Amino acid sequence: MSNGITGDSRVQKTAIAAARDGWEVILMGRSSTKKSKEVERSTMGPIEVIRVPVAMVLSRSQADRHRVRKALTQFRIPDKSALNRYRARHQAWLRMQTAKDNPPPRAWIKAHQALHELRVKAWGWEQFHGSKPGPPTGDWRSDWPILLDIDLAFGPVLEELEPDVIHANDINTIPTAAMSATRLLARGKNCVWLYDAHEYVQGVEWPKPQQASGVKAAEREFIDRADAVVTVSDQIAELLRSHYKLPQTPLVVGNSPVRAGIRSGNIDASVRARAGLAEDVPLLVYAGWIGPERGLDTVIAGLPELPEHHLAVVTGRMTALLKEMLAEAERLGVRDRVHLLPYVAPYEVADYLSSADLGLIPFRRTPNCELSLPTKVSEYLHAGLPLVASDVQVVSAYVRQHDIGEVFTSGEVASFVAAVSRATARRRELSANITESILDDLSWERQSRKLLQLYRDISGLAPAAPRADIPWSVQERPAGVVIGQAAARRELPDWKPLSDTAVRLGIGPANYAGQAAGFAKAISRDNSDVSIEVVMNKPPASFNYPADIYLDPGRQKELDYQLEQVKRVLSSYTHVLADAFLPLFGHLNGDNIGGDLPALQRAGIKVALLAHGSEIRHPDRHLERHEFSLFADAPEGFVDKLREKAERNRRVAEECGLPAFVTTPDLLVDLPWATWTPLVVDVEAWACDRPVMERSRPLVLHAPSKRWTKGTDRILPIVQALHDKGIIELRLAEGVTWSEMRGLVQSCDIVLDQFTSGSFGTFSVEAMAAGKPVVAYLSDQVIKTVGGDLPIVNANPSNLGEVLKSLLDDREATVKIGLASAEYARTYHDGTWTARQLAPFLKS
Repeated sequence: MSNGITGDSRVQKTAIAAARDGWEVILMGRSSTKKSKEVERSTMGPIEVIRVPVAMVLSRSQADRHRVRKALTQFRIPDKSALNRYRARHQAWLRMQTAKDNPPPRAWIKAHQALHELRVKAWGWEQFHGSKPGPPTGDWRSDWPILLDIDLAFGPVLEELEPDVIHANDINTIPTAAMSATRLLARGKNCVWLYDAHEYVQGVEWPKPQQASGVKAAEREFIDRADAVVTVSDQIAELLRSHYKLPQTPLVVGNSPVRAGIRSGNIDASVRARAGLAEDVPLLVYAGWIGPERGLDTVIAGLPELPEHHLAVVTGRMTALLKEMLAEAERLGVRDRVHLLPYVAPYEVADYLSSADLGLIPFRRTPNCELSLPTKVSEYLHAGLPLVASDVQVVSAYVRQHDIGEVFTSGEVASFVAAVSRATARRRELSANITESILDDLSWERQSRKLLQLYRDISGLAPAAPRADIPWSVQERPAGVVIGQAAARRELPDWKPLSDTAVRLGIGPANYAGQAAGFAKAISRDNSDVSIEVVMNKPPASFNYPADIYLDPGRQKELDYQLEQVKRVLSSYTHVLADAFLPLFGHLNGDNIGGDLPALQRAGIKVALLAHGSEIRHPDRHLERHEFSLFADAPEGFVDKLREKAERNRRVAEECGLPAFVTTPDLLVDLPWATWTPLVVDVEAWACDRPVMERSRPLVLHAPSKRWTKGTDRILPIVQALHDKGIIELRLAEGVTWSEMRGLVQSCDIVLDQFTSGSFGTFSVEAMAAGKPVVAYLSDQVIKTVGGDLPIVNANPSNLGEVLKSLLDDREATVKIGLASAEYARTYHDGTWTARQLAPFLKS
């Protein structure tokens, strides 16, 4: 796959299906890190994930084809501003020369003037002609040489793996699959390959003529060399067969949801709940990418004629087109009935949508929209939603055939309004027509069976045994930890200070536990084209964590302070990681990042949100899920304040549509669409060689920053009793400095962290980096998210005494937990995985 794999549900579901069928699967994609030459490796259960960096050598050379000429015509005049300065300097020189008592010879001045005019004309000619690529040649190698760059990167890695079957997803990988399979065959390795056409390449409106010519030529050259061709609809299959005169019609494998992953009754994750609507409010939902061809403008235009209906738009990010549509909704007076909602995991989509009333497919009549049944049809139907669809060929025929919705004329507002009205009136009847046979046919389990059989047919091979133990919801993780096999040591350097780089990132202003600084170091280590400024609000009593700029929180209401921050941020950054939802401009626009977002967006600054804990963790929901919730022990008034903060921040995250990241996995309950970017610690600074469990009376450390957040008073009687009996030596550390804490951790045998939140924080990770067994309370959700290799010993206030006794009784096993802890911290928390998770956001 020539993309980054993340977010490509078809590719991920294909890999999981093959792994469940018993195949050894390696998923190959493109690294998002531009400068690194290292292959990135991770896992999805038993699936090995490889991301390969692609150097844009040949494709860049196409743009630089006239580099020598440009060096002459554009010398020292990089842009229009420089040209204006050059012309002004010439005019000033001319005035000075002609004002002298003994001016230079007239011929000299004329020559200088002619040279100046020549340079200006040459600069203008190059700007006009040099930016225009030549006409397409019909040869993909010259028209779209990025395909060669992809092959140069992917090919050697692919051939080293020596696969039996290569599954080439989409057009950009077809040359590599074809050429690598041929090379492997020449080496005596029996390798077959198939081409999976996700769209009708000949019918796509490609943004550049060279790209259109190149990808079409590549498909034309290689498609008939494939051992099999797969596509997403009968119509595209027939067009491919006819256009390329293929001996067999391509196999159709629809991109459908996994039925086994569909749950019901999860109200908190429903579009209706997130939109804050009552059950009796008619709710339309549109889920997916928003482009001009998707026809959402027709829906917005129709809302004034549907005064009872609300619209939920489920999308991944804010785009210029979406902003235009929201502005139009504002002009029409319907903006309050348009709700922007975030994505959820692919296996949660159907349940997420199920609380709506009707699913929308308002596509325009473009070739690719006409020719396939999009994934959202399956998702809507599995959610139990009748459809309101435009009259694009395949979708409208399917809707009419099964009587599962209403059809309107594409682009006609009155027709759309009438279709919604009819579908609303017939909703129960239409829902009843969504039969078991339809859902079974539109399930990935059934669709992927055809693909798995195709692998067998073209290769002549069959896997040994199926792997039903691999869940469809398996998540990607760093390469697995193996006890006794230490992960590579990677020191965290200082971050690259803000400078003239393609990406200039601001992180702050929370810097809780020094995490902003840790993120900055991790990003700098793996991204040479990113420079960073870390900002920290620093009250007098807080720790002095590393930062570039320390701000006085007491001045946030002062206008001169606010304007100073506005000037600094807007003139310095291309990207901002908004830390803990705190504002960047003091309290100029309120005490939340939401008020600053319009100014940041107008300045063209890319923004992402970063959450750590109480700013997004909802107290009421936490109390419902956890018997020993920290909020049960919170000081008076805290729960009300934290509830208000969490709900406000959740609204900001939902409405802005920006990328969101969380540093601890439990927060995915509160921000389900976020990406887990693990906590970063300086593993080398915490590492120690002091063995554990050699004392007859092991030293057990507990170090609460605030007792109520760690459950200290709940566990203290238990551990104090063990201490009084001489079984352990308890050390309670409160109010100590960071350097003192590190010494305490490195000298102890066991660390007790928290027993009230259900997750693990920075202190747990630091203790693991020191090779200490850590005991803490972990929720089932955290264990599921992180995976079974997390070496933290799970305990709660009810069973902590028994857990500690078991660690003391089997000291050898406890020592192994400490070894696994150090390896786990080095693998997951040295910043490598965190930087990779942030890399897509940091693309310039």
